[in-house]
Amino acid sequence: MSDLFDLTGRRVVITGGTSGIGLSAAQAFLEGGARVVISGRSNERGEAALGHLADKGDVWFCAADASDEADAERLAETAKAHMGGVDTIVCAAGINRRGAPQDLSLADWDAVMDSNLRGTFVTARAFYPQLCQSGDGRIVTIGSMMSVLANDMTAPYAAAKGGVVQLTRSLAAAWAGDGIRANCVLPGWVDTPLTRQARLDMPDLDARVRDRTPVGRWATPQDIAGTILFLTTAASRIVTGTAIPVDGGFVMRA
Repeated sequence: MSDLFDLTGRRVVITGGTSGIGLSAAQAFLEGGARVVISGRSNERGEAALGHLADKGDVWFCAADASDEADAERLAETAKAHMGGVDTIVCAAGINRRGAPQDLSLADWDAVMDSNLRGTFVTARAFYPQLCQSGDGRIVTIGSMMSVLANDMTAPYAAAKGGVVQLTRSLAAAWAGDGIRANCVLPGWVDTPLTRQARLDMPDLDARVRDRTPVGRWATPQDIAGTILFLTTAASRIVTGTAIPVDGGFVMRA
């Protein structure tokens, strides 16, 4: 039974792996015996993340913008050089821009779409050959409960994350014959740098989230990491094309 959750020797790439959910996932993979390459746009944050993870196992950092085709190809080459190939990718890179739709610029829209949706597509496409070669490829994308719910201040983010869900399902359908599974995790309200800024922008947000969430608290990035790992293990070998809410029951409460 323990083999169902064995991650020993898995070769993992995590975009957006220098903070938040991506960084927590990297730590969890390493503690499970996987080897990991993390990426992000900031060298400074990358070095800080390596300092946090270095004693956990084999981990490397590659500076890359997930939405940039050349960067994604370079990340794939770097991962292959370090690990000999890749079995698993976790697409956790993303940003948000808040504001009423009429107040957001096209630059805001494009930035959110590029980081969240384009970045997921570009990354998945860059790693497709290595995932095929592994014979047991796994893709985990990070969506959001904002792909299901509505918020008057996050239109680009909600649209991008809705796109991530449908992109993930399309990848699952298209690549199942190549031995690749693709699934999406839908975090609810998670305590990250992004949502800390949201609580500054919307002072009543913390109380509203706690009141509506049955478990009575915000999720931590570690709470999300467990579901990410599950979707990459043999325990989920028949699970593909799904989007799993990890929200403390937020969405079920009227």
